[in-house]
Amino acid sequence: MFDEKVLWKQRFGRTSKELSKYLRYIFNGHIVIVLVFLIGTAAFYYQEWISTLSQSFPVSIIMAAIIGLLLTYTPIYTFLMEADRVFLIPLEERLGGYFQRSMVVSFVVQLYLLIMGLAVLMPLYAHVHNGSYNNFLPFLLILAIVKIMNLMIRWRVQFYVDTNVHKIDSVVRYFVNGVFLYFLFAGAVVWFFIPVVLIFVVLYGVYYSQTKQRGLKWEYLIEQEERRMMSFYRLANMFTDVPKLRDQVKRRKWLDWISSFLKYRTEGVYTHLFVHTFIRGGDFLGLFIRLTAIGMFALYFITFGNGQILFVLLFLFLTGFQLLPLWNHHQNKIWLNLYPVREELKGESFKKVLVVLMFIQSFLLSVPLFLKAEWFIGLVSIAAGFAFSYIFVFVYNGSKLKA
Repeated sequence: MFDEKVLWKQRFGRTSKELSKYLRYIFNGHIVIVLVFLIGTAAFYYQEWISTLSQSFPVSIIMAAIIGLLLTYTPIYTFLMEADRVFLIPLEERLGGYFQRSMVVSFVVQLYLLIMGLAVLMPLYAHVHNGSYNNFLPFLLILAIVKIMNLMIRWRVQFYVDTNVHKIDSVVRYFVNGVFLYFLFAGAVVWFFIPVVLIFVVLYGVYYSQTKQRGLKWEYLIEQEERRMMSFYRLANMFTDVPKLRDQVKRRKWLDWISSFLKYRTEGVYTHLFVHTFIRGGDFLGLFIRLTAIGMFALYFITFGNGQILFVLLFLFLTGFQLLPLWNHHQNKIWLNLYPVREELKGESFKKVLVVLMFIQSFLLSVPLFLKAEWFIGLVSIAAGFAFSYIFVFVYNGSKLKA
């Protein structure tokens, strides 16, 4: 006897267990300490920046644009699997409760994001409106109601095969959400909200009337669910090995010139492997670029004296720690055991590649300091970065990187 409640509990429990298993590795002790430091530093400079703003700052427009994105982004977590397109399609009419529970879970997760976004922006709002935080709960209640409307509309849109309809819907809802939020944060009178609410009602009515006779688009729902899980696995793979992660290789022809610096000889076989894996495999290159860009941006705009050197070391630690999975990226490829080289060469090559990458990042992170004419701190940052990189690779992780 099929019971959709039991099915949903099994799927939700399995997914929760899978996520928690890898979240333990992501939020380990080292990363938590670094994140606390970075968040604290960002909060300090954010408050300093807010104190310099005038009362005429367009806070309503800024908040409407940012929170509008959080309202418009409405993924619905269905926990569907590949086999469901075969075994659950005949039971589609009996899955109403299953998808209702999925909508509730999706709402709770996205409400948390709304709370975080509103909490971050409220100091900005309070500064312009004479330090008033009294509107936080009323704002949150209104945002929750609008989020429910967005979820309902998004669910009906997923019945369309044409993905252009999905894109148009997202643009329209972002515009409507933005206008609504602008009126809300600007303190407009109540009747200004009525046309916006009517637009949401009309949108849902149109989508419902056009899709009420259509079936679920199982392929699309399953594809979206798999894509979300793969995104999470790619994140987790930066901290630990994820067997379920599918390898993705990107050509990146524009970086072929790097190969010209590598010598083609027997002793360089693993160096070639790790360099090309860094460039083409997974998200290692993207991770390196993102962390470097964020670090350079932060170092250019903050004034932290000698503390900027510590900031450089923190970003080096984050990058080095999250590049460590590159070591195990090919562990399931047995053909590597056929290389006619000594076993120790793999570890030596990986350490060499990793320390060079960290050396490069040390220099790049010091560039903003030179642009600010802080020459001494910039030079010390490079020297400290080189020393930290060597210790991190050859001392801190040296014993862990064994073939």
